[in-house]
Amino acid sequence: MMTFLKLVALLLFITDSNQLNNGLGRTPQMGWNSWNHFGCNINEKLIQQTADIIVATGLAAAGYQYVNMDDCWQVSRDSQGTIQADPNAFPSGIPALVDYVQSRKLKFGLYSGKKVEC
Repeated sequence: MMTFLKLVALLLFITDSNQLNNGLGRTPQMGWNSWNHFGCNINEKLIQQTADIIVATGLAAAGYQYVNMDDCWQVSRDSQGTIQADPNAFPSGIPALVDYVQSRKLKFGLYSGKKVEC
């Protein structure tokens, strides 16, 4: 009987708690990351196709909203220290790729693991 009363009290507490109802945290941050499968074998076409597939398969509608491009997209830094994308793998440049992904109503993430030599 005591276990039953504890369960009822717990259920009342859960349903009567003052939770925020602001839409945040309803799902984990969901998305795709190039490193998990492709490692350094990435290019502009692959990222574009991935964005298209996330939308076409219904993953975007299910809450997947991030396309994260991991390491190996960059080849060097210019004289001001700005990272330069691989022009062979990303001929249209990173800004154009970001625009493409965002045109699919997805968010674009970019990672760089290259060290800066000082």
